[in-house]
Amino acid sequence: MRIGAHWLQRRLRLLSAVCRRGMAKSKFEYVRDFEAPDTCLPNCWVVVRVDGRNFHRFSEKHNFEKPNDIRALQLMNRCAQNVMEELKDICLAYGQSDEYSFVFHKKSSWYKRRASKFMTHVVSQLASSYVFYWKEFFPNQPILYPPGFDGRVILYPSEQNLKDYLSWRQADCHINNLYNTVFWMLVQRGGLTPAQAQKRLQGTLAADKNEILFSEFNINYNNEPLMYRKGSVILKKKVNEISTKVIKLKGEEEIEVEVSRSRNQFAILHCDIISDTFWEENPDIFSGES
Repeated sequence: MRIGAHWLQRRLRLLSAVCRRGMAKSKFEYVRDFEAPDTCLPNCWVVVRVDGRNFHRFSEKHNFEKPNDIRALQLMNRCAQNVMEELKDICLAYGQSDEYSFVFHKKSSWYKRRASKFMTHVVSQLASSYVFYWKEFFPNQPILYPPGFDGRVILYPSEQNLKDYLSWRQADCHINNLYNTVFWMLVQRGGLTPAQAQKRLQGTLAADKNEILFSEFNINYNNEPLMYRKGSVILKKKVNEISTKVIKLKGEEEIEVEVSRSRNQFAILHCDIISDTFWEENPDIFSGES
């Protein structure tokens, strides 16, 4: 009788499991077939670039300083660091103005490398962080409405492709910042209207803009803060921490010994990433050991 009861219980469990599986399906489940596969190619660097949506209006409504508001830039850096803290497969981030690019290592298998997951997680994490950390950087300016961000996913098959992408973004940072610096000097200190300043700068080269800054406003562009001219790079650096530990010996004797341990720490740099020097000093980015 015991064997029969055991057999019956087993059969009931199997029948219950089959019923549950059957109940999980429905006639509506066919709609899953409409989901398009969006797996990123293997062995490629995955870059998610996030941009502020209509941030020109947002900056005006919230009285951002022109041409650069250090509070807004530091807020973006803090948000980007939070994204890297939460999404561990990101090995590097580069940002300027209201834009940030996040680089996932080419070996990452996060969420089976689905592009939609990469993009939505990064964008939502950065957007929520922007609202969460706002008061820390703008204590006297309430946020008037929710900011919006959009994102895109780009794949780069080689290290050189990735370097060239980041170089492009830093070159863009320099071009935009030089123009904005001259433009707002002409408006704020030169007495021109925005339309007049725009017309004055039409067709000018970098050398012309530097000359206007120096000759008319006594500003050497090369002395402007690096964050404005170069943007911000966030990466993980290994640091050795030394602490003191008390060890008990036989009896009641105690001695203090130094204990060293290695851990990753986020570093925010404002430096040239176009030259090879940056990559030679940070080989762990490509090795995946960071």
